[in-house]
Amino acid sequence: MSEIRASFAQHAAWRLEAFAFDLFTGIMRLLPVDWASAMGGALLKNLGPLSGAHRTADRNLRLAFPDKDDAWRADILKKQWEELGRTFAEFPLMDRIILSPDRVEIENLERLHVIAANREPVVFISGHFSNWEVMPAAIVQSGVDCQITYRAANNPYVDARIRKSRFRYGVRLFAPKGGDGAKELLAALKTGQSVALMNDQKFNGGVAAPFFGHLAHTAPGPTRLALRFGTVLQPMTVERTRGARFKAVVHDPIVLEQTGDRTADIEAGVRRINAMVEDQIRKRPHEWFWVHKRWSNEAYDSLKAGEA
Repeated sequence: MSEIRASFAQHAAWRLEAFAFDLFTGIMRLLPVDWASAMGGALLKNLGPLSGAHRTADRNLRLAFPDKDDAWRADILKKQWEELGRTFAEFPLMDRIILSPDRVEIENLERLHVIAANREPVVFISGHFSNWEVMPAAIVQSGVDCQITYRAANNPYVDARIRKSRFRYGVRLFAPKGGDGAKELLAALKTGQSVALMNDQKFNGGVAAPFFGHLAHTAPGPTRLALRFGTVLQPMTVERTRGARFKAVVHDPIVLEQTGDRTADIEAGVRRINAMVEDQIRKRPHEWFWVHKRWSNEAYDSLKAGEA
């Protein structure tokens, strides 16, 4: 009986969250894109510093940029909250953003056209830069046949809404069930499809590779897939140019070495991914997703020891 009640309570909570999601989406869709974006930025710029995530972001900045002073960190924290607020407010409006010819510029679009024309399967990699939803939309709009991976929301009602929202601008989301080397991704690459994965979040049990001078556990899946199929890692990033306008950058591909030592080759690939992500963050630090614990507990403990 208690399990039934718990299940009923869980579904009731999920439906309440879904109602709040619908309300937020409805309000945002009533507004012009630039108004909604600016309002989201202003709101989170003021509310974000009151949350527990603010302390996490501050500690992350201290780890990544130990040479910067308090004034610099305060400025980046304020800007990253505004950036995150804009991004959240833009999610319900991505169909309008993507389908508007003057809102998304793609740098090195020719590379995507080559991938699409040759049906050349690649492993797209990126991180949570600016409005990261721009990247999968840009890939799909360019004609590349690609499996866009994502982490399914815990709330199935909200997850269904997310998938439906992305469907409006052509993105079909796929949530791997079997870890970072899911069978479905292997099957996609075998048939000539590309796959796209985020590779900048903490992955317990992953490869411990340098990231801003500290070891960070990173998913080896993208590197493993690229090595297995003899293809490249294709980095992409997103930058905000002005208001709700963006530039998606298609970077030079990362060609992985095949030395015969698979473990060493995977570690080398992960290090190169971390270096690429770090390089992009250093260029535009306010546009990265600082509000998650990227490093190990040991890194944060060393920060506390230095503050003592």
